[in-house]
Formats: sequence, structure tokens, C-alpha cells
Amino acid sequence: MYYKTKIEDTVRIPPYEFDKPLEEVAIKTLNKTYEGRLDKKLGLLICVNGIEEISEGRLIMGDGASYHNVVFEAIFFKPEQQEIFMGVVTDVVEYGAFVSIGTMEGLIHVSQVTDDYLTYDSKRGILNAKESNKSLNQGDLVRTRAVSISIKDDSTNNRDNVKNSKIALTMRQTNLGRFEWIEEAKEKSRSA
Repeated sequence: MYYKTKIEDTVRIPPYEFDKPLEEVAIKTLNKTYEGRLDKKLGLLICVNGIEEISEGRLIMGDGASYHNVVFEAIFFKPEQQEIFMGVVTDVVEYGAFVSIGTMEGLIHVSQVTDDYLTYDSKRGILNAKESNKSLNQGDLVRTRAVSISIKDDSTNNRDNVKNSKIALTMRQTNLGRFEWIEEAKEKSRSA
């Protein structure tokens, strides 16, 4: 889910930016500082999209920059437990498929793809269902549901925490799966 949140902070404006509009420079500086940071409570910061308040600048001896207290608006992406996602399969591996959901990736374990027994075709990089002849390929559009979420806090400024966060997905429920599978199921129920 995407959220809009207000945050208070101090922004440093370097002297070579003094000739530009203050708000513009502040947004650019805040985006450089925060974009892509992960917070356990708020989620992944997508962008700073506006300044609500900006104070008069303060100068610190020995530093030519001005420091401004700001209240800014930021957009966050935070996946929620049980949330439904539309996504694209980015990679298929022996143990499942990685799916791009918003600005993060989740994993559909092979046991959560379908009720059918699956085999991995390493030459083509796809998962094949034994009885139903369904397959899951890179680039497929899917509808999934989050079953488990583990967000690593970015308080250490380690941007790898986005990669180390885990989002477990499932497609083993009605109206979940590859879009073609969902349409086939709807057609079957209409004709029955």
C-alpha cells in the first residue's frame, strides 16, 4: 500500500545552490538523502513530493551552507499482510518465482504457485504444472497475496536492507495466479 506522510527534519542547502528556488533545492536534497531508504514502520520511501513548511536558514561557523527546519510530504510503499498485489514475474528459479510488486520484490515459493505438482525446466527457466499444463514464466502478469512480510530497518543507512527484506506471496486461492489462469477459471465457472 502507498502512504503519504509528513516528516520533520533539517535540510542543508550548500552555498552553490543559493541562487536557485529554496523549495526546489530542498526537495532535491531531501530526495537524494531519503529516496530508497527503508523504515520498519513507514516502509520504503519513494519520493519527497512537497514542502509544507520551511524555516529561515541558520548558518554554522565553518560551514557556508544554510540549515533549514522543514516539514515535508513523502510517499512510502509498505506492503501489508494479506494485501493483494498485481505484479510481473521477474525471475523463475527451482524453488519459486520472484515477482515485482510496486517498488519491491516478493517470492512465490514453488509450494504456493498452484495445487498441482510443479517441475522446474532449467533450460527455459519456467515452472510447469504436471496435470494442468499450467506454466509460470518470466514476464508473466500475476495476482498474488502477501502471506508473510519481514522488513529490515534501514536505521544503519544500509540500502541493502530493501534486498534483505522478505515478502512471501501465494497464488493458491481463488482469483489469484497468472491472469490467464484466472480468466480460464472464470470461463469454466460461467459454462458450468
